[in-house]
Amino acid sequence: MNGFVAGYYRFAVWITRFAYLNLLWIAFSLLGLGLLGFFPATAAMFAVVRKWIDGEKDIPVFSVFWKSYKKEFLKINVLGYILAGTGYLMTIEFQILRTQEHIAYTMASFAVVGLFLLLAVITLYLFPLFAHFQLRSLDYIKWALFIGIGHPLLTIFLLGIVIALIYLSFVTIPALLFFFGGSVVAYILMWGAHLTFEKIEESLA
Repeated sequence: MNGFVAGYYRFAVWITRFAYLNLLWIAFSLLGLGLLGFFPATAAMFAVVRKWIDGEKDIPVFSVFWKSYKKEFLKINVLGYILAGTGYLMTIEFQILRTQEHIAYTMASFAVVGLFLLLAVITLYLFPLFAHFQLRSLDYIKWALFIGIGHPLLTIFLLGIVIALIYLSFVTIPALLFFFGGSVVAYILMWGAHLTFEKIEESLA
């Protein structure tokens, strides 16, 4: 029974940690009025889960979150809006191409879909890289693409499990997304990306 109680206590502690981190992510996204807060809050959330994955279980969550939020506020906003703006322009381009009937436009629309997939891959690994490395802004995009293309099975696995978790939560208990959606996804992505970081560290050494 003591073992069961200890296990239940550890489980409850981690549930509390993930819920607290998720609420910080939502609150600080809103603190920046959404438009300026979302990307720094997401980067700060990844900074916290990175420490958890590195074995630092008892860190002061708020302190680590707030420090990261302030430190990289401008840099991650620039990166985030480069990707968001690119995605927006590709969406408009795709809509325009799909209204045309010529085969050349249809083929071009498939090319845009391919670019969308590359953008999704970059977005998938951007925040884990940002939490772990100090790089020049465009190097984050380069390495995110390198990881995604160089580890296709990992990329497909991470995308699949994240989509499945979000979908299952949405159709069963949507409230789970409010309390755990961001932090759990961040942990999964950080864990997956972390498996590839040794090679990157060797390249940067």
